[in-house]
Amino acid sequence: MTLVYHGALEHRDSAGHGGRIGEGDVQWMTAGAGIIHEEYHAPVFAETGGTLEMVQLWVNLPARDKSAPPAYQTLLDGEIPRIDLENDAGQVRVVAGRYLDREGPARTFTPINVWDLRLVAGGDATLEIPEGHTTLLVVLEGTVLVNGERIVRDASVVAFERRGEALHLEANNDAKLLLLSGEPLNEPVAGRGPFVMNHETELRQAFADFQTGKFGNPRGA
Repeated sequence: MTLVYHGALEHRDSAGHGGRIGEGDVQWMTAGAGIIHEEYHAPVFAETGGTLEMVQLWVNLPARDKSAPPAYQTLLDGEIPRIDLENDAGQVRVVAGRYLDREGPARTFTPINVWDLRLVAGGDATLEIPEGHTTLLVVLEGTVLVNGERIVRDASVVAFERRGEALHLEANNDAKLLLLSGEPLNEPVAGRGPFVMNHETELRQAFADFQTGKFGNPRGA
């Protein structure tokens, strides 16, 4: 998953997908059975220059879906639901999963929440986290007080227990955050280089498939 905050990116891959995303847009690519892809500055952005700011995340697939066909989703900013927080504290964009009664457009293989949050200086919000989910709070900009006891500054990540507790946030200044949660897979993980599998034998097969060209070429050659 790639979320662009500033600038513009283009994508192409060996399954024939392609697209351009700009500020506020998201691309969600599923590697599945194997894909080679490229993300690069959009030509117009490369010519004009400017700030490129983005977040890119990997989401592990369950073993049963690791051989799913490669897929690509373009999620434009206007398609992503926005919910205003109480007392003008800020806003939530629901990229994936559900916040209150709004559901994000991303199609996922397991229950996942990706909430793009903004809090204004002095604003506070209480977020209900699903019980049993692994939950991370990523502070990209600003400083927030978490549950009244921990100050978290920018470029920090906080992990929470899986109790499904309410998460209370208070912003000391304007803050940009990502709230990520997902249902644990409870499966073994074997990862190396660009591949994430369940077992070492699967990793060796993935490298062999890549080296013999089974994933194709994003440039069609």
